[in-house]
Amino acid sequence: MPVPGASPVKRNTLRQQIADALCDEVLAGRLPAGRQFTVKEIAQQYGVSATPVREALLDLCSQGLLDVEEHRGFKVHDFTIDDFRHMVDARTMVVEGVFRHYVEQTLKTMTPQALASVRRRAEEAERAARSGDLDILIGYDLRFWREICGLVGNPYVSDFLQRLRVQTWVFTVPYLRRVPDLRGQLWTGHSELTAAVTRGDPHDSERLIGAYNAHFRALIERLVEQEESRARNRTSEVNSP
Repeated sequence: MPVPGASPVKRNTLRQQIADALCDEVLAGRLPAGRQFTVKEIAQQYGVSATPVREALLDLCSQGLLDVEEHRGFKVHDFTIDDFRHMVDARTMVVEGVFRHYVEQTLKTMTPQALASVRRRAEEAERAARSGDLDILIGYDLRFWREICGLVGNPYVSDFLQRLRVQTWVFTVPYLRRVPDLRGQLWTGHSELTAAVTRGDPHDSERLIGAYNAHFRALIERLVEQEESRARNRTSEVNSP
């Protein structure tokens, strides 16, 4: 008889590794919106059996990153600009509420190790944002927000916000990658927000979070509008006599 729990741990670990790898592929744009694939294709790509692949793909479906296509496999979800706006609005309301109601508790439970880690993430995210290095920024930005929201000690809130942040990055990455130089265009207030949270200032924390979301939303809406304008111009040129 196998040791109780041994096989599930191994299977779940592989399942998570595959899900993380595919999520990275989507975030990097190597699996673009609308891309279709099957369990067999992914299993062959990673050299594993179909079971953990199927489980990983279903996990990504539950996170809103993939869609199941009956009899055809899976497809990367195609988010719209309206989806993006709703996601930014949702995370704004939740994060502002978190720091408004939990900042005092956060100060009481925050460990020096957790604070040091958040500060490191903030510094790395800022450095990547200033240099316009999107690949590095995505990873550190996601870790920064997960850790700073994790300071409140509510895993449900952290998981919900992490899901929203991944989804917003998935939508925005294709637009950002088409910008020749992102230096000076990305938000760089991570360390300032960390300082506001650690000194127990909910008002400044809310202000900075609002500034981050407003900046991010305005940037992406501008890029989307520019791309739609170019598409309209191309259509007009094709249809002109």
